[in-house]
Amino acid sequence: MLTIGEIVEVLSGKLIADHGEDDVVVESVEFDTRKVVSGSLFVPLKGVRDGHEFVPQAIENGAVATLWEAGNANIQPEGIAIIEVADVLQSLQDLAYYFVQKIEPRVVGVTGSNGKTTTKDMLDSVLSQSFKTYKTQGNYNNDIGLPYTILHMPIDTELLVLEMGMNHKDEIRPLSLIAEPELAAITIIGESHIEYLGSRQGIAEAKMEIVVGLAADGELIIPGNEPLLEPLVEDLAQQVVRFGQQGNEDISATIVESSKHSVTFTVSVFPGETFMIPIVGDYNVNNALIAIQAGRYFELSVDQIKIGLANLNLTQSRAEWVKAWNGAEILNDAYNANPTAMSLVLETFSQIDVNEDGKRIAILADMGELGEQSQEMHESMLEAIDFDAIHHIVLYGEWMGYLADKIVTADTLVPLDYFNKEERSELVARLEEIIAPNDLVLFKGSNSMQLSEIIKEISEK
Repeated sequence: MLTIGEIVEVLSGKLIADHGEDDVVVESVEFDTRKVVSGSLFVPLKGVRDGHEFVPQAIENGAVATLWEAGNANIQPEGIAIIEVADVLQSLQDLAYYFVQKIEPRVVGVTGSNGKTTTKDMLDSVLSQSFKTYKTQGNYNNDIGLPYTILHMPIDTELLVLEMGMNHKDEIRPLSLIAEPELAAITIIGESHIEYLGSRQGIAEAKMEIVVGLAADGELIIPGNEPLLEPLVEDLAQQVVRFGQQGNEDISATIVESSKHSVTFTVSVFPGETFMIPIVGDYNVNNALIAIQAGRYFELSVDQIKIGLANLNLTQSRAEWVKAWNGAEILNDAYNANPTAMSLVLETFSQIDVNEDGKRIAILADMGELGEQSQEMHESMLEAIDFDAIHHIVLYGEWMGYLADKIVTADTLVPLDYFNKEERSELVARLEEIIAPNDLVLFKGSNSMQLSEIIKEISEK
C-alpha cells in the first residue's frame, strides 16, 4: 500500500521513533483500534477521548506505525514507528489525497439532501459492469469517512464512487478537493441540516461545493426541477446535465409500472428500452437517472446499465422490506428523514396495494436538525398524509407531538397513537397490538430515533 518512508515524506512529518525501516509497508490505515491489524498505521484522532491514549492498544493489535500530533501531552510509547505531524486529521486527509493521485482511479462524487447512499449504491452497481469499482462503505462520507474510504480502496481500483455529506457550510469543499471527481451529482435539495444552514438556499449553496474540485472538463448532474441550483450553475465551466420526470430535462424518465418491490420505467435518451430498479418508490427513479447518466458518461452500453440497475444491492435501512414477527411486511426507511424525504415515501407507501383484510400503518418519528423551523416542518407533514390510504398513524418523538396535535384537530377518523421518546417500550407494545399479519407498515424517521432497533425487536419475536 504505502511505506513508512513514503508516508513521512508525503506528510512532511518527522520520524521521531523509528522501529522499522523506511520501506516497511503499511497494509491499512485505521483510527479505531478495534480494526487495527498487523501492519496497520494508526491515526489517533481526537474525539470524546484523545486517540493518542489508545496507541498502546494499537501496538498490541499489530500496528507498525502511528501518527502523533506535535505537542500532544501523552507519553510516546515504545515499540512502534512514530510519525510526528502538525495535525492528525489534516494528515489523514493529505494522505488520502496522495493515495488518489497514486492509484489514479476515475472518481465520481455524489451529494444531496436525500438519496445519497441509494444513488451511490446505484452508481457502483452500474459502473462495476465495466470497471473495478470501490464505493463509500456505509455512511463514511464526512471529513474523516471520505479519506478513510479512499485509503481503503484496493490498489487495482479503476473507479471510485464517493458519497459526500455535510452538516455545515464549507464541509463538502475539502472533500471535493481531496477526491477531485471528474463526475459529480446532486440528488436533491431538501431540508436536512437547515438548522445549521438557515434555508434551502443555504443548503443548495453548500451542496454546490462539490464542484470546487470537479475536473475542468468534468460533468455535473443536477435535478432539473430545482430552481435554487440554476443561478449557481449559470457560469459553471463544466458540462451540466439535468435529470427528472417532467419530460423537459436532458435525461428524463417515464414510469411504466410501480410495485411493492420494483419500478419499471423508460428513459428519454434510450428510446425503446425499459429499465427496472428492484426498490420501491417512483422517487428512486430520479436516483437511477443519475446512475444511467453516469453510465453514458463512462461509455457503458445500455445493456450494462440495465443489468447494473436490475442487480442493485442497497445499503441497509434504505427502503428495505423486512418481515414482522407475525408476517406483516415492514418498509424500513428509517436511516434518516427530512420533510421532503418523508413526503415522498408517504406518497409511495399510500399507493402500494394492500391485502383486502390488511391495512397500511405509518410509524413516523422525529426529523432532526431542522432548527427553528422544526415545529412548523413537523406540522407540515399533515399535508403529506393521505387519510384515505393510511389506516393507522403512530407518531413517536417530541417534535411529532406537534403533528399529533394537528391530526387531532383535522377532519379524519384514522386512528392515531402518539408516544414521546421515553415511551419506547409502550410504543413496541402498542405495535404488537395493532399490527396484523396482512398489514403493510412504514417506519420513517431520523437515525437518532433508533427506529431500526424497534424494527429489529418486532421482527425477532
